[in-house]
Amino acid sequence: MVGGRPQDVIFTSGGTESNNLVIHSALKHFHKTHISEGDAAEHPRPVAGALPHFITCTVEHDSIRLPLEHLVEEREAEVTFVPVSKVSGQVKAEDILAAVRPTTCLVTIMLANNETGVVMPVPDISRRVRALNQQRAACGLPVLLLHTDAAQALGKRRVDVWDLGVDFLTIVGHKFYGPRIGALYVRGLGELTPLYPMLFGGGQERNFRPGTENTPMIAGLGKAAELVAENCEAYEAHMETIRDYLEERLAAEFGKRIHLNSRFPGTERLPNTCNFSILGPQLQGRSVLAQCRTLVASVGAACHSDLGDRPSPVLLSFGIPLDVARNAIRLSVGRSTTRAEVDLVVQDLKQAVARLEGQA
Repeated sequence: MVGGRPQDVIFTSGGTESNNLVIHSALKHFHKTHISEGDAAEHPRPVAGALPHFITCTVEHDSIRLPLEHLVEEREAEVTFVPVSKVSGQVKAEDILAAVRPTTCLVTIMLANNETGVVMPVPDISRRVRALNQQRAACGLPVLLLHTDAAQALGKRRVDVWDLGVDFLTIVGHKFYGPRIGALYVRGLGELTPLYPMLFGGGQERNFRPGTENTPMIAGLGKAAELVAENCEAYEAHMETIRDYLEERLAAEFGKRIHLNSRFPGTERLPNTCNFSILGPQLQGRSVLAQCRTLVASVGAACHSDLGDRPSPVLLSFGIPLDVARNAIRLSVGRSTTRAEVDLVVQDLKQAVARLEGQA
């Protein structure tokens, strides 16, 4: 499914564990190879005694953002959160490169955003990182490792680790109709790319992730991946057709009151995601959904479910105005979603809005 080798994949409990494992490994590798006392004495390095530095962007999933913020709080690392462009919705490769320091050890950029579906320029970033690594190696500086959280993109578009040029790639089963289990791709696991276990035990998964493997879930993940590998183009085409129909129906029903939060001119996005706001003072996303009789949806990411009526910080980072972001609703279409279901949902939204505005 991702174009890697079987020996470069280890199984985890999910995306959160995979992401934490990558961050943990980058931190550990920095300490082991660049600031050990013996090494510093024999081969003085420009980064001796310094904290490792991580680069990510402002719209990452919480399973990236929170571990990095924790490292900063514990004074174990420094982190640069690079903002995304308000025009394209993407993080720019040149902004990532501009944030690099002598102590930078990991660049982690999601492949596609989970709230808007915007696809990030990971191949461009990886090309520039590889070129920079040649210069850094000559100066005795740590090589930059590159990670992408591909959770949201898998099953909706073709994903190939060689095209992406990444060292690590996070895989999440339930995002492509598999069970709730995850995996981590590591380029040349243990040979070209370092991985350090967070757990110690019976030696399963070549000691990188010990603990008895959940064989039924792994088999389910494998079957789901097989289906994606065989049918991804058909899945993508169907989702895009239905998503476009959904946006056409929303525009037809609500006219200029619809703001499509996930559309950035000229920017690729996932085929299944539609993030929109219906403009109006009473039409906060949560309030609209509470009035719906048929539709079940979310106002953002599950990891932001504790925000109440506060808008998603991810949407604000994308440059969506506060009053628009507060009204946001995120809909996802799937492999079997039909036009009839879209019609049902749009009608449900129309009635929900009428009820809310009738109460004013």
